Amino acid sequence: MKPSDIDPRLPVMQNIDLKDKIVLVRVDHNVVKKGKIKDPYRIDATIGTLFNIIDKGGRPILMTHVGRPRDKKTGQINIDAGTSVKPVVHYLERKLHIKIAVPDIPASGDQGIAVLGKPVQAAIDDLKNGRVSAIYLPNTRWFQGEEKKGDAREEFARQLSEVADVYINDAFGSWQPHASTFDINNHLPGYAGLLMQKEIVSLKKVMDPERPFVGIVAGSKYDTKIGPVSSLYKKADHLILGGVIYNTYLCAKYGINVKGVEASDISLAKELVALDKDRGKIVELPFVVESDMLDQRIEGNYRKLDTRKFKKGDTFSYFLDIDPSSFDLPEIRDILLSARTIFLNAVMGFTPNFHEGSEAFYRLICENKTATKLFGGGDTLQEFKVLNPGLYLKALDDESFYFFTGGGAVLKAIEEGTPYGLDGVKALLDNKKS
Repeated sequence: MKPSDIDPRLPVMQNIDLKDKIVLVRVDHNVVKKGKIKDPYRIDATIGTLFNIIDKGGRPILMTHVGRPRDKKTGQINIDAGTSVKPVVHYLERKLHIKIAVPDIPASGDQGIAVLGKPVQAAIDDLKNGRVSAIYLPNTRWFQGEEKKGDAREEFARQLSEVADVYINDAFGSWQPHASTFDINNHLPGYAGLLMQKEIVSLKKVMDPERPFVGIVAGSKYDTKIGPVSSLYKKADHLILGGVIYNTYLCAKYGINVKGVEASDISLAKELVALDKDRGKIVELPFVVESDMLDQRIEGNYRKLDTRKFKKGDTFSYFLDIDPSSFDLPEIRDILLSARTIFLNAVMGFTPNFHEGSEAFYRLICENKTATKLFGGGDTLQEFKVLNPGLYLKALDDESFYFFTGGGAVLKAIEEGTPYGLDGVKALLDNKKS
């Protein structure tokens, strides 16, 4: 990564003196589910930033959100082991052979934690005196002011600023404008961490791709993906759809009805169908798997269908996968094997019961040894690891692959046409103290 790869207006951590400074670091270690780490990739991706801070003589205080402990209807915050940062802390302690303090801060009933208070000050004393190597604050979403608007949020940002000298944002995947990713920039000099910089640089390969460029996107609802799908369509030479998005497209194109696809989404997808009549960018995967049951895979209750035989008015049950034979077709193989850039944010099937399509798809993409292959984080990366573990391990050491840590942030940046418009990044650009 060269300095010229980054917008010179973005303040970066390489340019600051951290010796003897308390450094507040926002990371995206949201990898815990029911008290266990699903996949440590996002933790490992931030270790370079942590090493850099310690190597420069800085003393890090880490923070991340975990899950969604706040009830959107009542506003109550549920504090329990299932959304604790302690599994992440134990992982880092074992991996780095260091001691990390986790302040035990009492909550204010069911409204979450109100103030940082004495436990944090005691931990900072231990940090300054070398009794611990780092501090890890409790889940940021356990605090009243993290997601709220108004005085509580401003107060939380102010409290965070009082425990540190410098703020570093290394949580590209946490793009929502919350107190710990956005408002904190009003109080402390803020800088981009090494991972955030790497994500921004890698996004340039999607924004200005080497061609032919194949974009692949899937999702559970069409209306939530209209923006990124439209932006990818404009940029790509070929676009492949998966999941309910693809089902919606098929309904709009052929005038069929598929269980689980809403009429409002079909209406929206008709615009894409009309656009593609002239441009022909969408690559249709002709063999789909129809299932009578959504949550089970029972022999005799699912079958392979050919989209080319659909007739207007046909009604089907759930389409839960792409049949692997789609990826054996010469025209499909040629498009993917001749691509120079492949961006993938997609799981083809409704896993875990319907996974053969995703497994075959990932395998075919890996056959292309020369293309830059960019995986859009989240479920895409998780399923690649689960379904193709051998290929996943090879890809980790292959420079032609890049795994983004935040799929939602990547799609948002693609929709906006730039990573510099994301709230967390923009806040660093606007940070006058840096």
